[in-house]
Amino acid sequence: MRIAVAGGTGVVGRHVVAALERSGHEVAVLARARGVDAVTGQGLDAALDAVDAVVDTLNVTSLKERVATEFFTTTSRNLLAAEVRAGVEHHVLLSIVGVDRASGYGYYRAKVAQEAVVRAADVPWSVVRATQFHEFPGQVLGAVPGPVAIMPRMRCRPVAAAEVGSYLAEVAAAPAQGTAPEIAGPREEQMVDLARRLLRAQGRRRWVLPIDFPGTGADFRGGALLPDGEGPRGSVTFDEWLRTGGA
Repeated sequence: MRIAVAGGTGVVGRHVVAALERSGHEVAVLARARGVDAVTGQGLDAALDAVDAVVDTLNVTSLKERVATEFFTTTSRNLLAAEVRAGVEHHVLLSIVGVDRASGYGYYRAKVAQEAVVRAADVPWSVVRATQFHEFPGQVLGAVPGPVAIMPRMRCRPVAAAEVGSYLAEVAAAPAQGTAPEIAGPREEQMVDLARRLLRAQGRRRWVLPIDFPGTGADFRGGALLPDGEGPRGSVTFDEWLRTGGA
């Protein structure tokens, strides 16, 4: 199969590309660095020529609901329109476990809006929801520099991005299934504890201040971001991931 990966140079996308290539598929990487811009639509038609399936792992760094919603819905609509023109038979979207249960968080509402665009599309689709990646605590720590690190009180089951990438590759190579089983990590953790362990492993001293996100604190503390059904579970724990240097 010829499979395109939107965001194929990103945290998860690069693992999707690697997994597909290991399985013998031909891969087209959709990224601005490769001359393809899903925001404007530039280069999409040429990039999707003879493509059988598309995996969308695109992300935006802004947590502002308006900015995130505009990005996710625009890129999805542009991808899907180009897929219709190219005759693509399967669209796979990477989403987040619990986005519809923690709807007080603007970024999650943006992902729900993106899911709605995909579900209403003419291209057969699969939505794969994953729990937070092992990289997530580091991303939050990096967003607020200084001696005090703000971290949400959050029950989670962190998962290795490589394992999510392999699962997305499997889903893309199979027929569209609609809502796919959720993928999660091997065990439940507290996000504040992960941040402290990450800082300790890096030899850095910062005071981690647990907070409740406005509108979502109770959801995050109560397990809204944990999977609520059967599905694939990763095997790499956060501590194992740390020991390998975050690979």
